[in-house]
Amino acid sequence: MFMKQRLFIISQYLLPHHLLSRLAGCVAECRVRWFKNAFTAWFARRYDVDMSLAQVEDLTAYENFNAFFTRALKPDARPLDQTPGAVLCPADGAISQLGRIEHGRVFQAKGHSFSVLELLGGQSATAAPFMGGEFATVYLSPKDYHRVHMPLAGTLREMIYVPGRIFSVNQTTAENVPELFARNERVVCVFDTERGPMAVVLVGAMIVASVETVWAGLVTPPKRELKSVRYDEAARAPIHLEKGAELGRFKLGSTAIVLFGADQVRWSDALIAGSPVQMGQAMAGALLH
Repeated sequence: MFMKQRLFIISQYLLPHHLLSRLAGCVAECRVRWFKNAFTAWFARRYDVDMSLAQVEDLTAYENFNAFFTRALKPDARPLDQTPGAVLCPADGAISQLGRIEHGRVFQAKGHSFSVLELLGGQSATAAPFMGGEFATVYLSPKDYHRVHMPLAGTLREMIYVPGRIFSVNQTTAENVPELFARNERVVCVFDTERGPMAVVLVGAMIVASVETVWAGLVTPPKRELKSVRYDEAARAPIHLEKGAELGRFKLGSTAIVLFGADQVRWSDALIAGSPVQMGQAMAGALLH
């Protein structure tokens, strides 16, 4: 087992991440009926996808694999926790880690951590409000619902595209690839909320062909270089999203990281690393003040 994991990690450094992801994107967008139906059916079987929750249950009704992968759920499939002040889980999946941001770093796994400054794109003004705050990392597996929703109501302040590698994201890479989430390509979304600044970071992974947001659509800068767009300027109409509203989606799965400032939220005692979660459940309850 150790040798198998070792070879997997070595392959992560050697494989052409972006080329493989572009090829996967072509496959996922293919509309040739026999191919997309066969591939979608194989995927649903392989990962035991529960289509009874989908708004469209018929696998053959989707125009391509991406449409199936980012499928909407039935309106009552993910009820939102109504507890006053509750912070909602942004996505289906499992808690990778959660806790306090200490010394400007977020715990990753097994002795590894990564810099909040680097995660958010390297601008100290963006990172400063989250120092000493709280983080939660949610891993989305292939079978999960792949739309990401708002943990709290918020007004968009800034979106930052951060280029990077596209390592696979799973427990093995989290335990063996230093600074994993601050090295992978990602989209940082910073909101003003009733709990102060909130960042939701959509982290790409190998074979993740793209990330979309509801306000900008497909986030694909012409060059893989850092790009920041401010949404709190007078020339732009404010973008406000309610608690539980869709924020964005992954075309193939990955990870969402939520950040808050100091003394703003307290994570549920029931959540630990590995806890299964669903979009809409309370992730944090009573406030610290």
